[in-house]
Amino acid sequence: MMTISDMESLKGGREKNMVNLTIDGKQITVKENSTIMEAAAQNGIPIPHLCYLKGINEIAACRVCVVELEGKERLITSCNNVAKEGMVIYTNSPKVRRHRKTNVELILSQHNCECVTCPRSGNCMLQTVANDLNILEIPYRMQLEKQMWNKEFPLIRDSSKCIKCMRCIQVCDKVQSLHIWDVEGTGSRTTVNVSGHKTIEESACSLCGQCVTHCPVGALRERNDTEKVWEALSDPNKIVVTQVAPAVRTAWGEEFGLQPNEATVGMILDALKKMGADYVFDTCFSADLTIMEEATEFIQRFTSGELKERPMFTSCCPGWVRFAKSQFPHMVKYLSSAKSPQQMFGTVMKTYFAQKLGVSPEQIFTVSIMPCLAKKGEQEMELFHGEYAGKDIDVVLTTREFVKMIRAAHISPETLKNRESDRPMQEGTGAGVIFGTTGGVMEAALRSAYFFLKGENAAADAFQAVRAEGFNANHGVQEAEFQIDDITVRTAVVSGLGNTRALMKKIERGEVHYDFVEVMACPGGCVGGGGQPIHDGEERAFERGKRLYQLDADAKIRYSHDNPDIKRLYEEYFGEPNEHKAHMLLHTDHLESMERYGTGYRNYREE
Repeated sequence: MMTISDMESLKGGREKNMVNLTIDGKQITVKENSTIMEAAAQNGIPIPHLCYLKGINEIAACRVCVVELEGKERLITSCNNVAKEGMVIYTNSPKVRRHRKTNVELILSQHNCECVTCPRSGNCMLQTVANDLNILEIPYRMQLEKQMWNKEFPLIRDSSKCIKCMRCIQVCDKVQSLHIWDVEGTGSRTTVNVSGHKTIEESACSLCGQCVTHCPVGALRERNDTEKVWEALSDPNKIVVTQVAPAVRTAWGEEFGLQPNEATVGMILDALKKMGADYVFDTCFSADLTIMEEATEFIQRFTSGELKERPMFTSCCPGWVRFAKSQFPHMVKYLSSAKSPQQMFGTVMKTYFAQKLGVSPEQIFTVSIMPCLAKKGEQEMELFHGEYAGKDIDVVLTTREFVKMIRAAHISPETLKNRESDRPMQEGTGAGVIFGTTGGVMEAALRSAYFFLKGENAAADAFQAVRAEGFNANHGVQEAEFQIDDITVRTAVVSGLGNTRALMKKIERGEVHYDFVEVMACPGGCVGGGGQPIHDGEERAFERGKRLYQLDADAKIRYSHDNPDIKRLYEEYFGEPNEHKAHMLLHTDHLESMERYGTGYRNYREE
């Protein structure tokens, strides 16, 4: 039993773990080792900053977060200085304001300030800080850097906007472990560029887009393809067919102040119709189609003994596929050959659906609304079928681009109705919905694999053990084992490419063994993709993922193989999953594509 003296001792220990200080005249108490910035923020005192990202970039490079410490002549940075007992801090003294304003003016003198044409206008940390400081003129000579860049590449960098905050470098190094960006030059010539004196095409960039979502300004962005869509919508000879990925429905409403339950996928479909799209579909349908192929493939490879040494890896995430091809090319043969839901959708539209409409595949113009930059790279894959030689998907738009199209069309969200997908690919399932979050592909595949083996459905929530609960849980890896009669299936789910690299090395060394592994390039999965709305300093992936799990729980159909429209598609066109016609159209040769797409696949290998 705990005594009074024990309780007093415990209380004293707790008090020792707290520090008391004064910020802007306010007496506050915070945990030991809290930074001054954290201490202020916890007490409703925001301190402006540009380069700071908690746990990732705490280098105090911008010096915008400086504060005045009583008794000390020089100002100190609040992002990397710890709050200590008895400190008296001023976050907005005349000295702080003068210093902060000078720093921002100097940054602006090397920044392209044409905010009107910047994709981050209205959502830019530098713009916000400059406005708050009432900077109306830049008293220093403007010196803008200009580097050449391939504007056709899915990822665009504008060096004239770069503020050298180093966030892109740190996110790519510490979170994604790809080291695409680096510092070059010295002194006033210091800049950021692709590392190793490569072009971006020659690099091993996975196109995850995490550098884009963590850039505080508009120096990094996706290639904007909205005009291609507007042109197609106005072309009377084009039949514009659109699809919307599961993760998009969790985030698009954030841009309009809508609550998650208010911003439905039906409203997205209605907006696309208002813009002029001929047919609108939910990618959940083709996610179900992917599961039919991938789960069947897994059972075939597992039961044949092919996976005794190495697991089968999911292939839905193009960022992960690019990563595998550049970093672990010897493991590419273990990728599922199934195309991603995006590409399967395009294939179905330009074969089955074109045949249904009685038109040539060339008349079908396929548009994807995706949470991802890597989908823009994946879109380059070719499709050959009969007389048709082209692409599954014609244009990919990120969630951010789609939101801009809504605004360009002057569509008010409150006027949107909850529209259903068009037929004959109308139905989607809860299993298809959860594709957008880490663990969702695995869970959906296991639901159907169980049915294919047993001829009956397991409880829809029987495979919840694959779900991740938050960032860095178990270093981003969620392991689970499932017993189906005398068969044990060992699974792992991982998100974030840094976590993926660590797991792949363990698999290579034989430290762990699995039968089936799901990989998502972005932490938290597609919901945290590089094309999603940007909220500086916030990570919303797992909160968005909860929304998808709720939609799955509420779905009237929760198993991909129970989707009646999927059943009809196989009956009318593909036959059986993974049989000849389905395999020819719905699968791809990853080894062949390594040679065809991207010099980075061939030229880059980790030292």
